[in-house]
Amino acid sequence: MNPALAYLDAAQAILQRIRETQMDALERAADICTHTIANEGLVHLFGTGHSRMFIEEMFPRHGSFPGFHPLVELSLTYHNQVVGSNGQRQAMFLEHVEGLGKVILRNFVLAPPDSFIIFSNSGVNEVVVEVALEAKKRDLPVIVVVSLEHCLASAPKHSSGKRLPDIADVTIDNCTPGGDAMVTIDGLPDPVGPGSTIGAAAVTNALKCLIADRLTRLGKPPIVLTSSYFIGSEASARQFDACYDDYRRRVRRVYGC
Repeated sequence: MNPALAYLDAAQAILQRIRETQMDALERAADICTHTIANEGLVHLFGTGHSRMFIEEMFPRHGSFPGFHPLVELSLTYHNQVVGSNGQRQAMFLEHVEGLGKVILRNFVLAPPDSFIIFSNSGVNEVVVEVALEAKKRDLPVIVVVSLEHCLASAPKHSSGKRLPDIADVTIDNCTPGGDAMVTIDGLPDPVGPGSTIGAAAVTNALKCLIADRLTRLGKPPIVLTSSYFIGSEASARQFDACYDDYRRRVRRVYGC
């Protein structure tokens, strides 16, 4: 088969598996996030490595809204340098350093009704597990998005012996096959074409839509970052300012303001 078509077929299979198997988990996660946002809390978003993409996919981008708090550590996510200062080797080393997750969360005032979403394809690296454990110590619900096939086949790395699903209140499977890369090419020993981007981005946006629906039905419709394509340039600019102002108001508390 044409390798591009092979990838598209595999991506389509991921979306179908999410549709068939993850709706209950998505609904339960939406309940948690809606409770948080409707009660002026924040849904904190965390991930290392390429999982940063799904943090920014949730907020802030077009079709998104306040209530989410992206926690993005450049030392763990700044991959475009690859080598040299701020290189990939350093980032991959740091995501295995126990204690770093605790230090990161020490910067913020975290309390109910806040909640957490943690993105990690493998679900076993030390920093993401530690962030989940620290969130639970603060009595915050934890939602995790992982590849269950990959995660359950991987040995825990944190000294607690736990994987993310062992800690989470809700686990959402991104339905990506173990190993992530999905396409085998004749003559090339290693598979190519990772699928976790498809699965985790789909989960992120499906969850976002459920939360928007719930907030609206509660009489608390979110302020959406809306494209000028829909409402014109002036209205879009006003909406962006209103959204950013609402985010600023919400996020002040986590800095003790």
